[in-house]
Amino acid sequence: MSGYIFDLIREGESEVLDFKHSITDSKKIARSLVAFANTHGGKLLVGVRDNGSISGITDDEEYYMVEAAAHLYCRPEIRFTTETWNIKGRTVLEITIPKSLQNTYYAHDKDGKWKVYIRVGDQNLLANRVLIKAWKQKNKKKGTFIRYTDKEKILLDYLSDHTYITFSKFRKIARISPFKAERILINMVVLNLVDIVFTENSTYYTLKQDSA
Repeated sequence: MSGYIFDLIREGESEVLDFKHSITDSKKIARSLVAFANTHGGKLLVGVRDNGSISGITDDEEYYMVEAAAHLYCRPEIRFTTETWNIKGRTVLEITIPKSLQNTYYAHDKDGKWKVYIRVGDQNLLANRVLIKAWKQKNKKKGTFIRYTDKEKILLDYLSDHTYITFSKFRKIARISPFKAERILINMVVLNLVDIVFTENSTYYTLKQDSA
């Protein structure tokens, strides 16, 4: 059965997998739980170093730190499952977090404020207001109706000729308020016409591939 863990480790850290040598901060690990739940779901392997080598855990403290993170520092509380694996005399704790089907999950940032995190590659990044509001709009039973004006046309025409656009660039070329720009981008995301791309240093918008 240890082959299963080695297969996971060979995949490397990704949007659905993270390695933790140990867990010493419940608030920090809460961001990982939230990021996985808000994206595609995922797994934490505790007792595995970043380079994939197995360090193992020595007691139940790791589990209780994760339990505290899910219960106290995730809003709403995150449900997870665990499995322990004995690999050559060392224990690896596997934590599985399911993808959220309805809830948007929040965790504390470094300043203790509730924020939404998502998983991008092997990183936990902050979601922006456009994505959060788009999620909420998608979960509403009623559909999304938009009025196609010259402002929407400006956005789509620009993206037809350019790879991406930033929020500020859209506001500038469309000559609209932040509120109006946000509302248009939310609707475009909900209608699957535009994708949001998050990086560590910036956020931008692109045409959805199948609509290009």
